Amino acid sequence: MTQFQTATWQEKNKTQQASWQSEANLAVPKHIVIANDETKADEAYKLACEGTALLYRGDFQNAKQLLQAITRRVDRKPIKPTDNLTEAFHQHRARQIQRANITNKILIELQHVKCDLNRAPHVKEAVLGALVLDEKRDKPPVSLLLSLRELLGMIGAHEWRKKGVYIDALQANVHAHYGVYSPVRGEYLELINQAPLNNPAVAFDIGTGTGVIAAILVSRGIKQVLATDNSERALRCATENIQQLGLAQYISVQQADMFPEGKADLIVCNPPWIPAKANAPIEHAIYDPNSAMLKAYLAGVKAHLNADGEAWLVMSDLAEHLGLRAPDALQQWIADAGLTIVEQLSIAPKHAKASDQSDPLYPARSKEVTSLYRLK
Repeated sequence: MTQFQTATWQEKNKTQQASWQSEANLAVPKHIVIANDETKADEAYKLACEGTALLYRGDFQNAKQLLQAITRRVDRKPIKPTDNLTEAFHQHRARQIQRANITNKILIELQHVKCDLNRAPHVKEAVLGALVLDEKRDKPPVSLLLSLRELLGMIGAHEWRKKGVYIDALQANVHAHYGVYSPVRGEYLELINQAPLNNPAVAFDIGTGTGVIAAILVSRGIKQVLATDNSERALRCATENIQQLGLAQYISVQQADMFPEGKADLIVCNPPWIPAKANAPIEHAIYDPNSAMLKAYLAGVKAHLNADGEAWLVMSDLAEHLGLRAPDALQQWIADAGLTIVEQLSIAPKHAKASDQSDPLYPARSKEVTSLYRLK
């Protein structure tokens, strides 16, 4: 459940306070000043760089313009030349972190999950959709302080959630909740939909997220799928999607760090692809520090496979191109787990970054291949 801390500041000669919410796990600001429509971008940028947060009291659209102006100033910093793609990756991550730390300094206060600023959108549904609350026990704070950047992220995610992502294999939309990885990169789902099946009766979907892989397995004829995840958001998201798709009788969603009890004929996992530190909970779908989830899946899957069963692993080789994982490490981990590769199905990425030459990681992204390893 979402845990709130308390932020305090001086305003109108009084000490004010509100619950503090940060998806990026940012500490409660120690120093908060009031900003408004008269605040200059250079002044706001200087304060933000010094660690001062600015609570906006003015027009909401002007607050967005101030945030955009600060972001432009952050992005003006020159990119240092690097000797290799590993250095380029770490510099790129460092710039992302610094950018977030500075641009998250523009704050908005919500009262009863509403923004009272002039020209502010209705944010209640988006914010409640992002917060992880126990509907029976928890109520949102009366006064909530959060960064404008994160509030805009919640609003954008809510619009995407309503719209959904069309999945060819299902001929239906899947809806990602805030903080749950959206299946916008459809190539890995193509692999799931095309890999040969040996009439499995029971399948496990490890780290189910939106539940999209479990749904595809059912669409291919598997009548019993156990889908696991350790994220409360993902569990709620998968359950909702499975119900909307009319597949609840075939798919059971369970909270687990990895495997459910028992054995299966097919076990599928699409772990995070990049072995690097996640700097916020929302990044755990992308970054897997020290390949911990990948290693845990390979080390434990054999004990949960029936005699003739298969384990499917969906992985990108981007980490290898970035120098974050040795070229032969994955194959060695597979062998160490007592598994053999029956087949490797591969597909090139279709997302925009794969062809964006302005991206600092383009030399690696342009060579990336996503593979489904059939393991026995």
